[in-house]
Amino acid sequence: MSDFKKIVEPLLKWYEAERRILPWREDPQPYHVWVSEIMLQQTRVEAVIEYYHRFLARFPDVSSLAAADLDEVLSYWQGLGYYRRCEMLYKAAKVVNDDYGGVLPCDHDAILALPGVGRYTAAAIMSIGFGEPYPAVDGNVLRVIMRVTDRDDCIDEEKVKRKIETELAEIMPKDHASAFTQGLMDLGATICLPNGEPKCDICPWTHFCAGKYRAGILPVRKEKKPRKSEDRTVFLLLLGDKVAVRKRPEKGLLAKMWEFPNDSGILTSNEVLMAYDGHVRDLGKATHIFSHIEWHMQGYVVELQTKPNDETLVWAKKEEIADYAIPSAFSFIKKVL
Repeated sequence: MSDFKKIVEPLLKWYEAERRILPWREDPQPYHVWVSEIMLQQTRVEAVIEYYHRFLARFPDVSSLAAADLDEVLSYWQGLGYYRRCEMLYKAAKVVNDDYGGVLPCDHDAILALPGVGRYTAAAIMSIGFGEPYPAVDGNVLRVIMRVTDRDDCIDEEKVKRKIETELAEIMPKDHASAFTQGLMDLGATICLPNGEPKCDICPWTHFCAGKYRAGILPVRKEKKPRKSEDRTVFLLLLGDKVAVRKRPEKGLLAKMWEFPNDSGILTSNEVLMAYDGHVRDLGKATHIFSHIEWHMQGYVVELQTKPNDETLVWAKKEEIADYAIPSAFSFIKKVL
């Protein structure tokens, strides 16, 4: 596109008329923007709203988040997945509380240095929370820019992302930075959809979009590697009115979260009886898909006669299980309680 700046005015007008009403937009304090952006990473907007309200009701500011116990914070994140986001948000809150008096600084480099904050999130906080002209470039934004300019550059390459950041910074209106950022977000989320299904007839850029006839093949991306598959057997161990849970390792998948005891591989009920003294009931199978791996699980309820000799297990009353941050991967076990 010879005059890239022509995208600005139609986008701002369209956003003013068609913008999505979202809770973090109605009160765009930097902390609110920060929490929402971390929650929205790899999670749909519709799924985030309920968690956002609940999280802010308990942690209304940086100081309250920093003062909380990590297990409690994780319990309020429970169900959102990608729990490392939550741990990094918690660590960053402690930094902001200690170094900046509990107030996010209006400083791009300082925000970018916080744990769990990348270039996109830092730019989103600066532009939406502070009104500063920093382009927030994620997959949605890259898609709409590659289509409107009809480019074949691979958006998975870091140099391409940086180039788009630079180009958007040159045309970003300094007095409408927030609307520009959120307009690009909404255009990618509601109009210029992925998988070759854009709504070109109602797009504000339709009259000059150079790549709308190639939307089905734009943007260009690297081929994804197939997910790894892993079999697991999960146990709901019951001893009277108590349930066994344990904490996952400090690092790796679902680090520091609580889980129901489980072993690799799919065990038969007879094999379970060899491991535990009690009555075994089959809970059936379930699958949970993570970003790079998927678990194929077999569940069993074991009503124990004797307590297992396993010091990693913590015994909680059934009514207390809700207080433990147990990932949604184990929801098919948890629902039995």
